[in-house]
Amino acid sequence: MLIILFGLMVLLLLLSFPMMVPLITAPLAAIMIHYPKMDPMNLTQQMLAGVKPLSLVAVPMFIFAADIISSGQAARRLTDLVLTFLGHIRGGLAITAVSACTVFGAVSGSCQATVVAIGGALRPRMIEDGYDESFTTALMINSAGIALLIPPSIAMIIYGVVTGSSVGELFIAGIGPGLLVFLVFSLYCYFASARMKVKPYVKTTWGQRWTAFKKAILPLGFPVIVLGSIYTGVASPTEASAMAVLYAFIVEVFIYKNLKLKDIYKIALSTGLVTGVVFILLAMGAVFSWLVGFAKIPDQILPGILGEAPSAIYLMVVISISYFIACMFVDSIVAIMILSPIFHPMVMANGLDPVLIGILVTMQAAVGAVSPPFGCNIFTAMAVFKQSYMTAVKRIWGFLFAFILCVVLVIIFPQISLFLRDVAFR
Repeated sequence: MLIILFGLMVLLLLLSFPMMVPLITAPLAAIMIHYPKMDPMNLTQQMLAGVKPLSLVAVPMFIFAADIISSGQAARRLTDLVLTFLGHIRGGLAITAVSACTVFGAVSGSCQATVVAIGGALRPRMIEDGYDESFTTALMINSAGIALLIPPSIAMIIYGVVTGSSVGELFIAGIGPGLLVFLVFSLYCYFASARMKVKPYVKTTWGQRWTAFKKAILPLGFPVIVLGSIYTGVASPTEASAMAVLYAFIVEVFIYKNLKLKDIYKIALSTGLVTGVVFILLAMGAVFSWLVGFAKIPDQILPGILGEAPSAIYLMVVISISYFIACMFVDSIVAIMILSPIFHPMVMANGLDPVLIGILVTMQAAVGAVSPPFGCNIFTAMAVFKQSYMTAVKRIWGFLFAFILCVVLVIIFPQISLFLRDVAFR
């Protein structure tokens, strides 16, 4: 069963089939061989169960809000604000890119949208100022991954639905690790800029900073609405996602007047296409994970890997490595759907905090999105910046090491993630 299920899936992926094809073909083949009398309606029921949870309504809402913002002026205004405060520091423009990705992540929740919005605004300016082209692309690819950690995060929503963990707690717990990655990336940019001998900008006045702040105050309202409404109990994450869409619509159409109603229609169509792909992956992933549990595959492989009584740190390391490898090859949604039902029972049996594990899983999704060979941020940057694969990944390794260092720090010091969660919900 194990060889057929995972072997066929890997084979179809290597043959370049779309992800949804191996996700459904491998379980079907395994069932036909090992359970020929099984009612096919079981698969249909599992597919429907995979997309049934009400919490998943937040996914298309956050995607829609991110698409509206990416098409408007929010990214440019946020970038201009950050640059007025950081431009005069060594590596200020690179650190501005990291900061803008972090702030935009709190607005969009999508790493691909962040690559497009922030990369499109800052990458040409960085190259003009003397930054290496490969370094600039690597910076955008990796910094956009912070969007998965800073709430709202689609990966956190999926993990919360699959394991029954609180999405609100996951959102709050992601802030600390997101800021940690931001700080480590900023330090890396500082020393890398010194090596490239890039000159900083002239320091801006407080008057210029105040002007930039006034222009960016409305985009800064997005994280306040999402996190503030959840933290105060005014809204659930699903309701907060709808509020984010309404706020984005009002800001971009009626206040900035950068978008028209016909533009919103086109954006909605794009959101529908992306949402359709996401929900197909969720449905297929639910079938795959159900069959893994039905065949008791975890009972066959986990004891040999983890032993009888694994320590908390060892279990977290195994979980992190498993998700890291999976997210390197498949979409993070698929990895979460398949692996979470396998590891979650052991997480609970060992007394680990499921929210902490959810943050580690989200960090691996972020690392996987920027890791060769199939990180989605790499291919997004290749398409947007019109670069070859080798150019896109040439300078990615320093950032990748920094990302992995942050994962290690969260494993060793869990309060990096749990402190704010405990303040907000305990």
